[in-house]
Amino acid sequence: MLIVATLLGAAAITPAPAVPVEGSTCEIFPADNVWHLNVSKLPVSRRSDEWKRAMHARRTSLHPDFGPPSYGIPFDVVDASHADVSVAFTYADESDPGPYPFGSDTHIEGGSDRHALMLDRDTCTLYELYDAHWNGGSPTAGSGAVFDLASDALRPAGWTSADAAGLPIMAGLLRFDEVASGEVDHAIRVTASCTHDAYIWPARHEAGTTHRRCPPMGARFRLKAGFDARGFSPAARVVITAMKRYGLIVADNGSDWYFQGAVDPRWTYAVVDQLKQIPARAFVAIDEHACRVAPNSGAFAAGPGCPVP
Repeated sequence: MLIVATLLGAAAITPAPAVPVEGSTCEIFPADNVWHLNVSKLPVSRRSDEWKRAMHARRTSLHPDFGPPSYGIPFDVVDASHADVSVAFTYADESDPGPYPFGSDTHIEGGSDRHALMLDRDTCTLYELYDAHWNGGSPTAGSGAVFDLASDALRPAGWTSADAAGLPIMAGLLRFDEVASGEVDHAIRVTASCTHDAYIWPARHEAGTTHRRCPPMGARFRLKAGFDARGFSPAARVVITAMKRYGLIVADNGSDWYFQGAVDPRWTYAVVDQLKQIPARAFVAIDEHACRVAPNSGAFAAGPGCPVP
């Protein structure tokens, strides 16, 4: 009952260590991975105002792209006993060949993107598909990517993933259990209606226009430290704190300021509705390039230009 009461705002949330993915002991990437970079002290990007205008920040509030009873992006936790299959890809030249633990039992996101996310709990390997179709045992997908969750390696430069930015989707999803634990320790995936045909670290792929006023894939936005969270429920404050510490990463084209969470029937309308009250104008784009360790790595390190609390 504690979790339910917490998300309804009836109990205080005590910060806890990062929560492994439910049904596994797997954490999403090492602690030095860019998804876990605390950006609260990083400098504001000189493109911040321009990118915010392109995303209509003045008149837009954030929109949680998840909620009860089954709205959001699903994922499946499997083990070594799950059958692996080969998948025929539309973009085979930028997809990992697999095989993938994909089957008729795999949950597929509703809507046009049809993402399928599968985590092998025995190896802590993440498999992700875009436009996934089982087809009675002859599976197809637009693209696919495989991530070793113990590694900081990025995809090859210029490669897509199951996401337009070439990033792992699951790394940026809000999960119910981590919010209920009191701490979200990673950036959150967000979409923008207009993206520039370029990408910045840690993104690896672009799918945008020639308009430089639009943010590139990989752009990161931080909620201003002075944003007043009083009046929000404990659960909403956990998310607000994560947005101040880790921010939002532009990972795909879509509606402006829509941020993603995992499907979970335990989400409540009370929490989701409160998160809709966060104004986009309260964010700034930050510059994290000085934190990069190497061009093909997602690892970060503190140093000049990269103050990490």
